[in-house]
Amino acid sequence: MNTDAPWPSLVEARARVLGIQTKLHRWASDDPDRGFDDLFNLVADPATLMVAWSRVRANKGARSAGVDGQTARTIEAGRGVEAFLFDLRAELKQRRFVPLPVREQMIPKSAGKWRRLGIPATRDRVVQAALLTVLEPILEADFAPCSYGFRPNRRAHDAIAEVHQFARNGYTWVFEGDIEACFDNIDHAVLMRRLCRRVADKRVLALVKAFLKAGILGEDQVNRETRTGTPQGGILSPLLANLALSVLDDHFVRSWQQSSATRVDRARRHRHGLATYRLVRYADDFVVMVNGSRAHAEALHEEVAAILAGIGLRLSPDKTKVAHIDDGFDLLGFRIRRDGKQGDGRRYVYTYPSKTSLASILRKVKAISRQGTNQPLSEILRQLELALRGWTTYFRHAVSNATFGYLRHYTWRRVVLWLRAKHRRASWKSLRRRYTVRGWWPEHDGLRLFDPAAVKIVRYRYRGTRIPTPWTPVERHGTACLA
Repeated sequence: MNTDAPWPSLVEARARVLGIQTKLHRWASDDPDRGFDDLFNLVADPATLMVAWSRVRANKGARSAGVDGQTARTIEAGRGVEAFLFDLRAELKQRRFVPLPVREQMIPKSAGKWRRLGIPATRDRVVQAALLTVLEPILEADFAPCSYGFRPNRRAHDAIAEVHQFARNGYTWVFEGDIEACFDNIDHAVLMRRLCRRVADKRVLALVKAFLKAGILGEDQVNRETRTGTPQGGILSPLLANLALSVLDDHFVRSWQQSSATRVDRARRHRHGLATYRLVRYADDFVVMVNGSRAHAEALHEEVAAILAGIGLRLSPDKTKVAHIDDGFDLLGFRIRRDGKQGDGRRYVYTYPSKTSLASILRKVKAISRQGTNQPLSEILRQLELALRGWTTYFRHAVSNATFGYLRHYTWRRVVLWLRAKHRRASWKSLRRRYTVRGWWPEHDGLRLFDPAAVKIVRYRYRGTRIPTPWTPVERHGTACLA
């Protein structure tokens, strides 16, 4: 490829990059042992950098500055995008590019815990996006179908649908795995060895390792080394985490192919009192579905712990547990449980919004409705719509009618309380006349309160294991062998 060509337009760059990615993915799929030894020029290609910039610029994180204080907007207003990319490409080509430490930001979690978020400099995000553009089509060819997190054309609903499918077909015991601080503890040496199986270009490997070792500038303004982990927040981190955690996928896929691949194999195992296992993973959240007994599920603890120890990770003793589908378990915000159908007597597997997820959106609604009363009602309605629309869209594929109805009532009550606080001396009759339509539903300046109960519940169809990537021809989706 002519890497000295003039800077293309974004449309031309995307078309060129898509062609490159399609070739890389096809070559990687056709030859599982192939090592790619000339990738650096693709990373530093003008088209790749242009696409990487567009990806960084479109991300909400573009408004956050790294340790250098620059955002995408300040770069555009300053020297301009083309000059910025030209200088960045020159640094890469001349081997002068050195990643800056990521800026640490601690994000509160439940139960008073905190999660570390790393905010890379904008220049580093662009290079990471360029690396992702080149490496993802290659590594995707090796990833197992049971992995759904941070992969193209895959989403959390696919993982839930697969768990639902397994549970309906005899996999009634569930090993719920929880990895302690996954992104912080991945062993760099193991990760690089796995990357070396596919990438032989030493310049690309050195660039990836430089990002891993870039360090962290803490909130206390102290620089710290990063000897393990892939800091959350970097564009490249999810791909590297998937690469490391694919050891877990490979183990269960290999075990399935060796002893459970056919219906006869599975029947033989069950006759001898042995179980069959299916892994479903979304990033560092995973479950192992077990067609067997509780003892079989509990025995997985040591097996999984040994696999994760090889990449520097360990299971959380408090959150790792075994559950039966009749008791239910939580995964990716959903509660999955087998219940009896009302008036039927037969039992079916259902997915609901979990209590934790509901509590989370209720906290958001409460926080929005507790803001000061100096602003107009329309601003409160706008913020509520953003929060509620996203939450209900995510859970509209579950059995959510009752939950959406409760959320509707709760939200309406919180808005009414806000209005009563804003107009303390006004009667309810005057507030209804001024702020509601049809006598009771809040509206202001053309904005109506979002109604969660109006969101249509739609069943999410299981797409099988052969979900096409953006670089492969669309084929008829396959189905998993579950018996």
